[in-house]
Amino acid sequence: MNFPATLFAGQRFAVVGLGRNGLPAAHALSAMGADVTVWDDTQAAREQAAAQGLRVAEPVMDGLAALVLSPGIPHVLPNAHPMATMAITAGVPILSDADLLFRAVRAAGSRARFAGITGTNGKSTTTALLAHILATAGIPVAAGGNLGTASLALPRLPDDGVYVLEMSSYMLERLATLRFDVAVMLNLSPDHLDRHGGMAGYARAKRAIFDRQTAADTAVLGADDAESRAMFASLAGAPATRISISAAQGDGGVLRDSHGIICHLAEARALPGAHNAQNAAAAAAMATALGVPRGKIADGILSYPGLPHRLEVVGRVRGVTFINDSKATNADSAERALACYPRVVWIAGGMAKSGGIAPLAPWFDRIAAAFLIGRDSALLAATLAEHGVKHSEVGTLDMATEAAAQAAFSGAAPVVLLSPACASWDQFTGFDARGDRFRTLVAALQEAV
Repeated sequence: MNFPATLFAGQRFAVVGLGRNGLPAAHALSAMGADVTVWDDTQAAREQAAAQGLRVAEPVMDGLAALVLSPGIPHVLPNAHPMATMAITAGVPILSDADLLFRAVRAAGSRARFAGITGTNGKSTTTALLAHILATAGIPVAAGGNLGTASLALPRLPDDGVYVLEMSSYMLERLATLRFDVAVMLNLSPDHLDRHGGMAGYARAKRAIFDRQTAADTAVLGADDAESRAMFASLAGAPATRISISAAQGDGGVLRDSHGIICHLAEARALPGAHNAQNAAAAAAMATALGVPRGKIADGILSYPGLPHRLEVVGRVRGVTFINDSKATNADSAERALACYPRVVWIAGGMAKSGGIAPLAPWFDRIAAAFLIGRDSALLAATLAEHGVKHSEVGTLDMATEAAAQAAFSGAAPVVLLSPACASWDQFTGFDARGDRFRTLVAALQEAV
């Protein structure tokens, strides 16, 4: 269903940042009757918006209902965008489009529920898994936010529908009205610290997913790291029902909760590793809170097809399995990948996060050889050298894939793992482009056999 064409009539909005979030938000607001002005700092993006019929101009803050600022554009730290500063000075709210989706749904008269997923790692898998479980159970569902479709581009759902939104810390710090009927904070490890002023600020942003919850709502939190356990304790006085989930619920390959066995995770081929046991436990807890029968939860978990770039098997060549885990943009995520395989040839590198790969030292004995790419390969090489791990700085993913394949074919290990532990922006437009290139390179290896 579409939203009414007059839903935001008489309200003025400015949308700044016209990427995968901002441009759909501008079109959606216009389709709901709002008066919308858009802006982007790049001329190409402005020209594209103008060609699509949007009004492009530097927004005047006076009288604005809200400034919709794309998530990646800072409004405080490390350096506030000038238009964000203007909005704050003028008292104009700076909102995520997810907040406007919630307002639109309620203004349209729908009682559809909202499920929110956040955490440093595992957000996308848990979001997609929960949406798949709900769809398997026959519940109308729309998934998006930080994953896939921008929030405001999602359709209007009926009263029995559920919006499943992946929420980044950048989105969570720009909410004013959105209340999640069920929300999960999976885990916390250092990430985006420059944006949030340190770990305390980052944790504060993540905790916002539980803001405005009532006694009718459910708060789900991971129990496998100290920061998450502290957050669970801090919610003791909050009205929502608290549920703690852990990877240990999948010990022995069997997913359990307080009511018993849910399913055998060994049969869920798209969910390998302990970290995915936690993701499955989170999705199961949320689905239970949303009233999904246990049998349907099991059906959804076992039939889940997986997401690209997350421990994705992209090929098998000469007895070697090639794994695309390009989404692993920090050490914590790469640790989860290394834990899945006894012996690997590892491809890593790019733009390192705070702490580099030093936290991975307990897993270095699983690395037969490492091939390093990107801007911070020297930093990673120094850490590996300290621990006596065989490694080479090869520069590009193309060179690393060829070298890693030859090492694996020579018997170094049965798995070539791309799990970079670094951001991709130095050589690619994003982790997805990095993973797509790896898939293409592996396909070329298969063709050459």
